[in-house]
Amino acid sequence: MRRSLIALALVAPAPLAAHPHVFVDTELTVEVNAAGEITGTEMTWTYDEYFTLLILEDMGLDSDMDGELTEDELAELMGFDFETWPEGFEGDLYLDAGGQKIELGHPVSTGIAVTDGKIVATHTRTVPDAPAEGAVFRQYDPTYYVAYTLEDLTVTGGCRAEVTNPDPDAGEEALAEALNSYSEDQFEVLELGIHYADTIRLTCAQPS
Repeated sequence: MRRSLIALALVAPAPLAAHPHVFVDTELTVEVNAAGEITGTEMTWTYDEYFTLLILEDMGLDSDMDGELTEDELAELMGFDFETWPEGFEGDLYLDAGGQKIELGHPVSTGIAVTDGKIVATHTRTVPDAPAEGAVFRQYDPTYYVAYTLEDLTVTGGCRAEVTNPDPDAGEEALAEALNSYSEDQFEVLELGIHYADTIRLTCAQPS
């Protein structure tokens, strides 16, 4: 995310940061090769209107406020959400495959638009040939400052995906438990985002 969002997330008091302030609809494509290995992902993030407005104002874009950016403005906007890459940040997409956590490649921005008052940004990430069978993706912001909603999912290579939605009651229970152990003299961001993440599990046809 852009530096301004990161700064807000870092300075927000822990109880405040336990609820989302930025909302992003997502479309995920998982690329699987003929050998049954995940080779990459393509992700499209559609940001909410308010966050879009903040970003455009912060960057001095769309000065006439007509909701349409020039080609030069779009070129400047491209990659805004990965302009800053803090230590430990993993791009809010997590993959477990073959019994281990897989480190994804750095995002490469491939598309940008502003549609219906919302920034729509697309990026790709490489995956080091992880086995697709039984692989699990989760998309979430650990601090839950950003809430992601999976709107569309495509898996190539003869594999299919089962999506398990999060249990909101379990998330609220985790929040209550964390707040019960939180004291006012602490400065610690609560990391509860995983409790609100969709779980995407891949299943692939076995070779005959």
